[in-house]
Amino acid sequence: MNVKLKRAYEAPNEADGQRILVDRLWPRGVAKAKARFDLWLKEVAPSTELRKWFGHEPEKWPEFKQRYCDELKNNPALAQLQQLARQGNITLIYAAKDQANNEAVVLKEILEGRLTLG
Repeated sequence: MNVKLKRAYEAPNEADGQRILVDRLWPRGVAKAKARFDLWLKEVAPSTELRKWFGHEPEKWPEFKQRYCDELKNNPALAQLQQLARQGNITLIYAAKDQANNEAVVLKEILEGRLTLG
């Protein structure tokens, strides 16, 4: 399993494998016809309430991560993402400017077994 992260505004390449958009909202300025995402798994994204609370404020990152993991515990979309990751290379696509503090980072850590939901 190889999980990569990429912003929605970066050009795709063959090494990406399956490209999965993990944001609840479609990325601004990205035309759906040209997006080249294989799957939009918006159900795995943080809830609207959590996303708005976080507001990409770095000081809220530790608590965001915990709250997001709590949301993912009973989320069937996470199981779908785990299955896709077992099948081959995937790239988690996100729109956030902050490349270190976003939901795709949390998902990658979970898929790689570096973060548990328990």
